[in-house]
Amino acid sequence: MKFIHLSDLHLGKRVNGFSMLEDQAHILRQIRQITAREAPEAVLIAGDIYDKPVPPAEAVELFDDFLYELTKLAPHVFVISGNHDSPERIAFGSRLMAPGGVHLSPVYDGKVEPVVLRDGHGPVHVYLLPFIKPLHVRRYLPDAPAETFTQAVASAVAAIDVDPSVRNVLVTHQFVTGAARSDSEDITVGGADNVDASVFDLFDYVALGHIHRPQSVGRETLRYCGTPLKYSFSEMDQEKSVTVAELGEKGDTAVRTVPLVPLHDMRQIRGTHTELLTLESYRGTATDDYLRVVLTDEDPVRHALELMRNVYPNIMLLEYDNVRTRTAAAVTAGQTPEDRTELELFGELYRLQNGQPLSPVQERYAAELFDAIREEDL
Repeated sequence: MKFIHLSDLHLGKRVNGFSMLEDQAHILRQIRQITAREAPEAVLIAGDIYDKPVPPAEAVELFDDFLYELTKLAPHVFVISGNHDSPERIAFGSRLMAPGGVHLSPVYDGKVEPVVLRDGHGPVHVYLLPFIKPLHVRRYLPDAPAETFTQAVASAVAAIDVDPSVRNVLVTHQFVTGAARSDSEDITVGGADNVDASVFDLFDYVALGHIHRPQSVGRETLRYCGTPLKYSFSEMDQEKSVTVAELGEKGDTAVRTVPLVPLHDMRQIRGTHTELLTLESYRGTATDDYLRVVLTDEDPVRHALELMRNVYPNIMLLEYDNVRTRTAAAVTAGQTPEDRTELELFGELYRLQNGQPLSPVQERYAAELFDAIREEDL
């Protein structure tokens, strides 16, 4: 049985002030083409459908169109909510759509029931476990251990009552210990959100979301497919792809990737202002890529960003690296507060008011407060 594994679409996302909607529409068209060629039994979308709990209308329309087109290409589509999503909004209409093959994770209530698919080797049980925190598990499984993320997810998995004699697939959205992260992810101070890989040992394939770099963790079948697009310059060297998982008999699972080609790549160019504007510097290159420009001029160039954008229209970041300042802060082109997390904004305010950054203890406390506020809003 063949599955296509996607995650972290982050529809509606803005990167350094640039809307990604056009890029996202382009990459979703590619994913539909891959799905048509691969003809899977199901598409698994492992959370962070949107970039914000209340996404813009254009992002909702884009996902609605994508989901509708996928139903023509695969008998089943499975979708869970991630930490960026509103679980209630993702779950809306789930009972109406399930008979048509679109399976949306309900809001977590301590119970996770399988969707049973079948092929020549027998049944495959597919479980949808949306992003959960210890407080969610404590609310619905009050007698189960749930002080840490590992305990909470382990308790949630134990409550599923998985049948180890059949093939089992889990779609979930968590940070598995050991996975390599990127700058565009939400980082929890001190790694408090780590989940040990052993929690998922009962499953033949685990379709993970949350981490933006494509990778397997510990074993090939414990897999992050990564984002379909690059969402930070820490991802410049990553090859984005979709993951294809094929389940044969019990214990026989093959995993491979199909590369994706973005509308605009994300890369860095470096040199003096004059060098980078010399025809030879950009002849034959994609000048409309999203760029981080590092100028090595010793003196600041007047109106450098405007002059550079005459040739490179999609400059996202402009930095100086020279003798006088090796740690100059990046000049972000058009960045807005909406591009930053609440914790980042609060940390910047604290630094401006107190002349020093938050301590690790203060940052952890502030992060817990923001989490508590978001839970109250839900």
